[in-house]
Amino acid sequence: MRTSTDPFQALADPGRRAILMLLSQDKQSINSIAGNFDISRPAVSKHVKVLYEAGLILIKDSGRERYCELNAAGFDEVKQWLGYFDKFWNNKLQNLENLLNQKHNTK
Repeated sequence: MRTSTDPFQALADPGRRAILMLLSQDKQSINSIAGNFDISRPAVSKHVKVLYEAGLILIKDSGRERYCELNAAGFDEVKQWLGYFDKFWNNKLQNLENLLNQKHNTK
């Protein structure tokens, strides 16, 4: 698998995020994906290529069709980055809760 594109760069485009949401329902051929958007099939193919190069999707040939599906491992870097901020904000909220409880108990 090629990962020559930064997954965050790939996720920056709303059209590519929409393709990922579509693929979260089921794997689909590139033609099927293109049928869901008001852009040309070559434009959809370019978006699919970016998602593939970022490692976010896999492309498998089946007969004359190429099927796209989500690649769970491709989201690891994104999950790790978001996990850091999830912990950060949870710690901040826990500190705020502790402070409010201390103030409430001292009254």
